[in-house]
Amino acid sequence: MKGIIAKKLGMTQVYDENGVLIPVTVLQAGPCTVMEVKTKDKNGYSAVQLGFGARKAKNAGKAMIGRAKKAGMEGNPHSAFREILDTEKEFKVGEIIKADIFAAKEYVDVNGIIKGKGFQGVVKRFHFAGGRASHGGGWDRRPGSIGQKEKPANVIKGKKMPGHMGNVPRTIQNLLVVKVSPEENLLFLKGAVPGPTGGILTVRSAIKKSIKKN
Repeated sequence: MKGIIAKKLGMTQVYDENGVLIPVTVLQAGPCTVMEVKTKDKNGYSAVQLGFGARKAKNAGKAMIGRAKKAGMEGNPHSAFREILDTEKEFKVGEIIKADIFAAKEYVDVNGIIKGKGFQGVVKRFHFAGGRASHGGGWDRRPGSIGQKEKPANVIKGKKMPGHMGNVPRTIQNLLVVKVSPEENLLFLKGAVPGPTGGILTVRSAIKKSIKKN
């Protein structure tokens, strides 16, 4: 598996070789620095830790500054870190990974934090229909009955009720890489990805598909 950290830049449209209009999300994929290489002998599993972005040294902890020095980045700590499990090749600490690790017609899985919606009711959160608007209806946007008083005499765990909505991890699978721009470290993925513009994402090789077959 190969992967990279990316930032969501927004959505646009591109034409393929057949003149078909494709909606795409543009990601700034890298450059990422290899901060640490983990092995089965030492850590119990194989992975590579990547760093992306930048922050001022005064806003970084001592651990981040120490990792930056170890990777040869004196005084320039990264702002985001991710681990990529079971990498396809061996990396060295301080090596730079760019968007060209992916190619057009490959499939990828994208993980990120979806937009937060705050506290929401059941109509918005779970698409409940709500109560009747006339003829005695007095609970337009309420959930209605949530249990019974004799059995089981409590609210069942997992009941759909008002609460916090969004701001949780989500993975979108099998997104097609339409285009790669190595000079600008840009990936053009068909469709939408989680999170707002400017959000940090992890792009990995798709676990269910590998490459588009013509």
